[in-house]
Amino acid sequence: MKSSELNKRLESHGGVLQRIKGSHHQFKHPNSPLVITVPHPNKDVKLETLRQIMKDAGLLNS
Repeated sequence: MKSSELNKRLESHGGVLQRIKGSHHQFKHPNSPLVITVPHPNKDVKLETLRQIMKDAGLLNS
């Protein structure tokens, strides 16, 4: 999955883009204390990174 697609998915589930630091986008969900960092927006995200981001965002059950 491309980072840009992941950014859209996070935003559609309530994530708010807090800031961009270099090529990393940082999202915050109002119901979570976590800040979720997504790497470069035009490249594919590695599978393990994608799983961890989705788990932290509550988009993955396990």
